[in-house]
Amino acid sequence: MVLFQHNVRLLRRIAPILERQRCLTCRNTLATTPTINLSVPSRCFANKTSSLLASSNNPTPDEILSSFANLDHRRASRTGFSEAVFGQGKTPSQIHSILESMAKNVNKLTEAASVTNESVSTVSTAIIATRVDRDIFDAVVDIGPLEHGVMEYHDTARIISVRANGVVTNNDTTIGHVDEVSQSQQSVVVACAGTTDLPVAEEAALTLSLSGVPVTRIYDCGVAGLHRIISALPKLRDPKVGCVIVCAGMDGALPSVVGGLVDVPVVAVPTSVGYGMSLGGMSALLTMLNSCSPGVGVVNVDNGFGGAVWAMKCLNSRQKE
Repeated sequence: MVLFQHNVRLLRRIAPILERQRCLTCRNTLATTPTINLSVPSRCFANKTSSLLASSNNPTPDEILSSFANLDHRRASRTGFSEAVFGQGKTPSQIHSILESMAKNVNKLTEAASVTNESVSTVSTAIIATRVDRDIFDAVVDIGPLEHGVMEYHDTARIISVRANGVVTNNDTTIGHVDEVSQSQQSVVVACAGTTDLPVAEEAALTLSLSGVPVTRIYDCGVAGLHRIISALPKLRDPKVGCVIVCAGMDGALPSVVGGLVDVPVVAVPTSVGYGMSLGGMSALLTMLNSCSPGVGVVNVDNGFGGAVWAMKCLNSRQKE
């Protein structure tokens, strides 16, 4: 508690300093504003967008996009996983523009693959926007359909996925030399302790499946009924399983149990589920960090997407051996 109070005092001291230095382009404005409201976000991108619109009566979609985003279309070839959109905090128009650009890029990849008779990995075609509430998705849809792809909303996971036109046809078959999932492809098990952990677990499971990784779901298998995870051992120990993701809130004990039952990496995802002193997932996070089962790694609270990417990298590293 003493350490916590010290950190709070420290943050209160440095917050005004960080606020003054937050944006060099707004230095003149801040200099003439003696009272700083920390709840007011920076207007840098808003000013840039306004300047762009003022300088051009008909800005192109790429010009509008560049006013608030700099997309990393080559991330999949560099890191093994495509860039995803963190939808929380973004406006519907921003999400719409970003997804349109991503779909356009995937179409270019598949078109180039068709010309050179090469293949495109499934993960390179994955277009995902996480943390998007239903009302935001409805607003994105109201803007209009994508020119280069088709959007789909996944309620439980709060994910928008896009299938680029270059990898889907009317009869739902893939084209453009996109790799199919191999029978020898390792799979990932996604387990969650309780039903209230489902949104985080589904974020992880959908991220994997949309990227071409086979997923086995084991839900509502928390330690309060230990027989449930024991009965799931055949699925957990299947030879094709290369990694296990475990999502849990409350005391966060399930990853330690699973870690002592399997011989593959376990990715622990704490969730913000629990009563009072669960502290929004902090209790589960600390339990997982202090796991006595070796081979258990931990991501941030409610970060199903991060857990999925970690699991994919575990599979990729084993495939290179």
